[in-house]
Amino acid sequence: MKKPNPLLEDLKSILPTIAANAVRAEQDRSVPAENIALLKSIGMHRAFLPKHYGGMEISLPQFAQCIALLAGACASTAWAMSLLCTHSHQMAMFSPTLQQEVWQTNPDATASSSIAPFGRTEEVEGGVTFSGEMGWSSGCDHAEWAIMGFRRKNAEGTQDYCFAVLPRSDYEIRDDWYAVGMRGSGSKTLIVRDAFVPEHRIQKAKDMMEGKSAGFGLYPDSKIFFAPYRPYFASGFSTVSLGVAERMLEVFREKTRNRVRAYTGAAVGAATPALMRLAESTHQVAAARALLEKSWDEIAEYSERHEYPTRATLAFWRTNQGYAVKMCIQAVDRLMEASGGGAWFESNEMQRLFRDAHLTGAHAYTDYDVCAQILGRELMGLEPDPAMV
Repeated sequence: MKKPNPLLEDLKSILPTIAANAVRAEQDRSVPAENIALLKSIGMHRAFLPKHYGGMEISLPQFAQCIALLAGACASTAWAMSLLCTHSHQMAMFSPTLQQEVWQTNPDATASSSIAPFGRTEEVEGGVTFSGEMGWSSGCDHAEWAIMGFRRKNAEGTQDYCFAVLPRSDYEIRDDWYAVGMRGSGSKTLIVRDAFVPEHRIQKAKDMMEGKSAGFGLYPDSKIFFAPYRPYFASGFSTVSLGVAERMLEVFREKTRNRVRAYTGAAVGAATPALMRLAESTHQVAAARALLEKSWDEIAEYSERHEYPTRATLAFWRTNQGYAVKMCIQAVDRLMEASGGGAWFESNEMQRLFRDAHLTGAHAYTDYDVCAQILGRELMGLEPDPAMV
């Protein structure tokens, strides 16, 4: 039996307003401030905030159900909000000093990110100086902090993939988010010039995957922080894809039910091709949900047991998400192909769902060509390819 999810019920009450703001989000190329305020009013930004700072620490399945529903109202808002939330889970693995710095006086603080290791750093006493043009920082307009990626030379002479956390005062936001899909996510570029990052705001990615980070064990009663960071961080990408596909099923039914062909007057909603496309896409989306729910539940169970997954288990979690996204995009495409010319007007929700669906598959984490190689190598007992992130 699934646990009650009060956050989901609260979310339902504000969804109509968020859905009504979807066009404005696209026009502004950023999540409307009203949407963020509404989501904060129900405490969604505290989903993965440590209870020590007033957070909820809800389970991943509960969180994912909320993001899928939110994505049906506005995928851009869901994409950005998901990251603002999951970054709190990630920062809870950093040093206690960093966490106090972020949340002690402002438990409502959130972080955006740009985690590809493009940052340029120089070692200085007490930390590093950080510079770079860090792109794709979804929801950055509404964050007080940012998590940024870089590579750092270690004692062995190799490099570690690391994250640095910077306050809003240390970077500028370049307004350059002109995209075809997820237009309202505000995934802009952060400009950093020689910002000092103290050691307590730096963490190795590998340590955050293996229970060796500075914040490990800080919350011994937690059911979510004894876990690798990445399954939580990346959970929103496939979940948004699912929410978009589920909404596409609804819109297709609504718009096709009374649709007639322009030249013949034939009822499209009763025609065999439309019925078959709707049926197959419905099955495909249901299969995607089942696969994702299996992964969400497993991640939550491992977290509750304070058990870290094997490499094989991590490979399945990662690639299950990628395959679910592939199915969701296929389901959306199948319906879009049969929706006629009217579906391509900017005033029609279907074209937005189509565009947003495809962007959910464009992220490095959901690229199924990469996912298939990762799982294939694991199934054949081969070592991971370091080129497959």
